[in-house]
Amino acid sequence: MTATLIRLPLLAALFLLVLTAPSTSAGRAERKQKKIEEREKAIKMANMKAAGQDVVGMTKEAAELRSYELRNKKKKGLLKRREASLAQVLFPGASPEEYGQGEAVPAFAELVESKKTQLPFEFYDLPTCPEPSDKIKKRFRRRKNLGSRLMGHDLKLSPYNIATKQSKGCTPLCMVEIGGKKLRWMRKLVDRQYRIHLTLDQLPVLMRSKELNYAVRGYPIGFKALASSTGLQDDQYFMYNHFKFTITYREDPGEFEGIRITGFDVHPVSIAHKVDNVKVEEGKILENSSSSSFPTCTRDSSPVNEPDTYLALRSGASGGDMKVLYSYEVDWVESDIPWADRWDVYLVGSPDDEIHYFAIVNSLMIVVFLTGAVATILIRTLKRDIAGYNEMQTLEEAQEETGWKLVHGDVFRPPQNNSLLLSVLVGTGAQIGSAFFFTLLASMLRMLNPIKKGQALTAVIMLYVLCGGIGGYVSARLYKFCDAKAWKKNTLATAIFFPSIIVGMFMFLNIFLTFVGAATAVSFLTIFLIFFLWACVATPLAFLGSYFGFRAEKIEVPTKTNQISRIIPEQPFYAKFPISMFLAGLLPFGSVCIELFFIMSALWLHQLYYIMGFLMAVLLILVATCTEVAMVMCYLQLCVEDHRWWWKSFLNCASAGVYLFMYSLWFLASKLDLVGVLPVVVYLTYMSMISMAFGLMCGTVGYLSCFWFTKTIYAAVKVD
Repeated sequence: MTATLIRLPLLAALFLLVLTAPSTSAGRAERKQKKIEEREKAIKMANMKAAGQDVVGMTKEAAELRSYELRNKKKKGLLKRREASLAQVLFPGASPEEYGQGEAVPAFAELVESKKTQLPFEFYDLPTCPEPSDKIKKRFRRRKNLGSRLMGHDLKLSPYNIATKQSKGCTPLCMVEIGGKKLRWMRKLVDRQYRIHLTLDQLPVLMRSKELNYAVRGYPIGFKALASSTGLQDDQYFMYNHFKFTITYREDPGEFEGIRITGFDVHPVSIAHKVDNVKVEEGKILENSSSSSFPTCTRDSSPVNEPDTYLALRSGASGGDMKVLYSYEVDWVESDIPWADRWDVYLVGSPDDEIHYFAIVNSLMIVVFLTGAVATILIRTLKRDIAGYNEMQTLEEAQEETGWKLVHGDVFRPPQNNSLLLSVLVGTGAQIGSAFFFTLLASMLRMLNPIKKGQALTAVIMLYVLCGGIGGYVSARLYKFCDAKAWKKNTLATAIFFPSIIVGMFMFLNIFLTFVGAATAVSFLTIFLIFFLWACVATPLAFLGSYFGFRAEKIEVPTKTNQISRIIPEQPFYAKFPISMFLAGLLPFGSVCIELFFIMSALWLHQLYYIMGFLMAVLLILVATCTEVAMVMCYLQLCVEDHRWWWKSFLNCASAGVYLFMYSLWFLASKLDLVGVLPVVVYLTYMSMISMAFGLMCGTVGYLSCFWFTKTIYAAVKVD
C-alpha cells in the first residue's frame, strides 16, 4: 500500500512532463527562431546604415531604419514589455484626425524660443503678417489650463492658408516694414538663434535634411554671416521670409475615410523679392493678388536660397524702413508611413531607454549598500546592544552602560529652538512629496497627456493645493508633540510659508519678464487665479488637516524625558554640523543625478521627456535612500551621546537640495549657452524653487524616518 502511494505522485509528475514536453520544445524552437530573425534584421539595418541610408526621411527604408533604432522605446509595460507605437506610448488615448478633400487644416503658431535664452516670445510679437480674424473651429480648439498660462503657451492661428491635398506654388502673403528698434530687435533674435514653432494636426513643424541626416523642431528666424566669411567689416544678418511647407499624408479608403497627416516639414528661404513699383498696404493679406506684380514669386516658381538674393536685415537705401514681402508654398506628398509612426522622427537621436535602466541600477546599488548598513545596525548591532542592556541586573552594571541607551531620557526632548519652523518645514515637505507622487501616479495611469501643453504643471499645482490637508495634519501632529499651544499660528504658517516664497520670487521675476515682453510674463488674471486657489482651497484644507491633527492623541514615546538635559560630549568630525549634513545629502542626490540630467535637458534644452514609470521608480529609490541615510546618521549620532537629532535628521537629507542647486550651476556652465543677464536670472530663480522643494521633500522623509527609528529602538530596551 505504501509503495503504491509513493508511485502515484511519480506517475503524475511523469504524465505532466510528457504533456508539457512538446509545448516546451515548441517554445524553445520559437525563441531560437526569433533570435535568428533578430540577428538577420540587425545585419540588414547595419548594411543599410553603411550604405548611407538616412533615418529622417519619409521613405519606406528610412521609416524602417528609424523604427528599428527606436524599437526599445516602442514597448509598454515594466516587466513584460510588449510592442507598441510611439503614439500609444507618448499620447495614450489620442486618436487620428481625418480630413476630407479641400478641407481647411489650421496651422497654429506657438512660441518663438531659443536655447541661448529662456525668454520666449509670441509669434505675433515679430514683424510678421497679421493674425487671421477667422474663429478656430470647435474640433481644433484647446482649452487653456493654468500650466499653459504660466508657461506662456497660447495657440493662435498662423497666417498660412492650408487646405487638404491642395498644393500651391509661391504665394505672396503680405508686406511689412521693419525699422528702428524693431530692426535692431530682429538682429538680436537672429544672433541669439531664436526658432519659430508651428503645429499642424498637433505635429510640430520640422526642418529635416536627408543629406545631413538630421531633423530639428522649428525653423530659425534668420541666420548670421560672420565678417570673417564675407570679408566685410561687420557681421551680416539675414532673415527668412519664404517658407516651403511639405505635408505628407496617408490615404487608405479600405481602412478609413479621408486622409491622415503623417508629417509637417518646412524649408525656409531668404529672398529679396522684387516688387515692380506696386503700392502695397502694410500688413494687408496678398493671398489673391496678381502674381505678375511679384516676378520672384509666381504660382509656377519656387524660390531658393541664393547668396545674391539673400534678404539682409538692414535699413533701406535711403535710410528708411526695410520692406519685407512674406511668401509661402505648400506641397502635399502621399506616404505609406502609418499615422501611429509619425512621431518616430521626433525621437531620433534621443537617449535610449537602456540609459535610464542603467541609472536605476546605479541608484539601486546605492540602496543595496545602504540597506546592508541599516540591516547591520538593526539586526546585529542593535540586537546585541538591546540584549546587553536588558540583561543588566545590578546598579553598578547600569551605571557602566555606554552608547545610545545613555540618552534615553533626552532623545525625545522636543527641539528647544524653532519647533514651529521645524513643524512647518516637515508639513510643507509632506505636502510637496504627496503632490509629486500623485502627479506621477496620474501620469502612469495615463490620466495626463503630454500632447496637452501645461497639463503636467497644472496637475502639480492642483494636487499641491489639494494636499494642503496632508501638510496641515503632519505639521499639527508634530507641533502638538512639542507641547506647543499656538495651533492657529502653526496652521497659518504651514499654509503660507512655501507658497509665499515661491510666489514672491515669481512676482519679482515677472516684473522683468513683463518689461522685456516675454511670453512667459503672467497676466493679472492668472495671478488672481493662483491667489484664489491658495486662499480659498489650500488654506482651508490646511486648517482642516490641522484640526484633525490637533484633535488626535499626542504621539506616544517609549521613554520619559528628564527634567534637565544631558551634557553632550565632544563630537567626532563626522557628527558635527555642517559636515554631517553634506555627508548625508550626497547619497540621496547621487541616487537621482543620472535621471536628473534628462529632466534638466527636457526643461531647459526643449527635449521630450515621457518615461514617467522610470521617474516613479527613481522617486521610490530616492525615498528609500533618504530613509536609510537618515537612520544610519541618527544611529551614529546617538552612539556619541548627541540627543539633538530633530533638526539634524531634517537637514541631513534636506542638503540634497543644496547639491541639486550646485548641479544646476554645473549644468548652466557646461550645457547651456545663455546670453544676457536676465536669462541667467530666470534659470537660477526657477532652479532655486525646484531645489527648495526637493530639499524640503527629502528633509521630511529623513525626519519622519528618524522619528520612527528612535521610537522603535528605544521601545525595545528596558528603561528604569
